Amino acid sequence: MSQIQDEIKRITASLPCGVRLVAVSKYHPESHIEEAYAAGQRVFGESHVQELRRKYDNLPKDIEWHFIGHLQTNKVKYIAPYVAMIHAVDSMKLLLEIDKQGEKSGRVIPCLLQLHVAKEETKFGFTPDECCKLVADGEWKKLAHVRIYGLMCMASNTDDMAQVRSEFHLAYALFKELKTGAFANAPYFKECSWGMSHDYPIAIEEGSTLIRVGSKIFGERVY
Repeated sequence: MSQIQDEIKRITASLPCGVRLVAVSKYHPESHIEEAYAAGQRVFGESHVQELRRKYDNLPKDIEWHFIGHLQTNKVKYIAPYVAMIHAVDSMKLLLEIDKQGEKSGRVIPCLLQLHVAKEETKFGFTPDECCKLVADGEWKKLAHVRIYGLMCMASNTDDMAQVRSEFHLAYALFKELKTGAFANAPYFKECSWGMSHDYPIAIEEGSTLIRVGSKIFGERVY
């Protein structure tokens, strides 16, 4: 068994019930994905549309492709026919475009609203207040080809794990607030996408249901 397969087995065996691994395969060759696939992994995360399109064409069709990067509205049409989930919806404009392309594809596309809880200014996403306002405005309820499955966030890039935990904690508190409020009658609203290679154990303790792990499985990126 290869190192990639060993790591997939090790991580998945350690996950609590209800938590899934998104193997972040961006910048990694298709051969690496095939190794992970052989170990039973089916959920992979990509963040570049062109790369995802190529991998989708060349790899097994039972792979569940999650788009985890910043998505430009003009690129949605290329992945709408098959993407399993879009993690980083950071504007109403993007949500409207996903709905439009979902209609063209005859699909309802699962999406996560991206929260900006990190200290860095470079991160995309809604502040908690902006997220609450978007949900309260209710325009999303009219979108027949989009379904909001939960929230996504990235923690600050820091070695201070107490800060990382506090950011995940904030995200989960908002998730619970929305789950008991606007999404009380939406059983599909159940996904919390946070935690990466270096902090996913903390993320799981703070409510994560989808951990996005790349370098720990595949090694350093192949550009």
